[in-house]
Amino acid sequence: MSKISYKDAGVDIDEGNSFVEAIKEDVKSTFTPNVIGGIGSFAGAYALPSGYSEPVILSATDGVGTKLKVAIESEKLDTIGIDLVAMCVNDLICNFGTPLFFLDYYATGKLVLDNAKAVVSGIAAGCRESECSLVGGETAEMPGMYSMEDFDLAGFAVGIAERAKLDTVSNVKEGQTLIALPSSGIHSNGYSLVRKLFFDTLGMSIDTEFDGKPLLDTLLEPTRIYVKLFKEHQERLKALAHITGGGIVENLPRVLPEDIKAVVYKDKIRTLPIFDFMKQYIEEDEMYRTFNMGVGMVWVVDKEDVQAILEATDGYVIGETAKGERGVELL
Repeated sequence: MSKISYKDAGVDIDEGNSFVEAIKEDVKSTFTPNVIGGIGSFAGAYALPSGYSEPVILSATDGVGTKLKVAIESEKLDTIGIDLVAMCVNDLICNFGTPLFFLDYYATGKLVLDNAKAVVSGIAAGCRESECSLVGGETAEMPGMYSMEDFDLAGFAVGIAERAKLDTVSNVKEGQTLIALPSSGIHSNGYSLVRKLFFDTLGMSIDTEFDGKPLLDTLLEPTRIYVKLFKEHQERLKALAHITGGGIVENLPRVLPEDIKAVVYKDKIRTLPIFDFMKQYIEEDEMYRTFNMGVGMVWVVDKEDVQAILEATDGYVIGETAKGERGVELL
């Protein structure tokens, strides 16, 4: 009987080493002066920024759900990494955290160098946009666990905040204004329902024309990253909510006190064409508890700060806070 190797078992060590070499420049492009060393060590090192009175380290982790399936089946993999970063850093800023660094986990049945490079290229782009450093990651080739070129992604973001700013709930009072920041599209939630509707129920394909372009372009539009806007306007913000799975109705209450409700006017929400189309086939309540409906983030601000924010951003008013049991009242 001849001897067998790791490669015979489906794991190619040489391909893994080639991958690390291939992504070095993309990874380095995300580094800030706080990054210590490069890639290839056992752990990433990052020097804590100065200037904080009581610094608190924040962390967030997420994936991209079955949007990844659309990317894999279409073989368009260069933007899904942006989604991965966005889902994590957009959560961090909701606790007034400034993203510092990011790590990714890429698990696949068979490592395909070009595919993995495209994914990491997107992750690096997301890190540059969110001004955080990609300090490390893990690539796991697991034949038998994943089928051939299938893969999964997870992301981990670490940020820093002042302890005194963490309790945003106590900032929210009656009579404040709710400002919506538009989403770039579906973002990275609800894709099991999206795929069921478009591909299974309606029999569409990724090449079907929708809103003047292939449906794939709309489905894979990357999740918008709001970090820079947060940094520019955080002194005016009382609270902010990332509108992800659960939609406005489940995410906005997370920043409200027990005795304050959010009153949101549906006719003020600037829904995107993709959501207007889906509303023909999905109950409205289901839409609002599954999708962002065109609102990627909601900022809670005092009335005197509204005009300045509207003039400096693409945000718009969708409602206000009022006395009542914590929750969202859609009118």
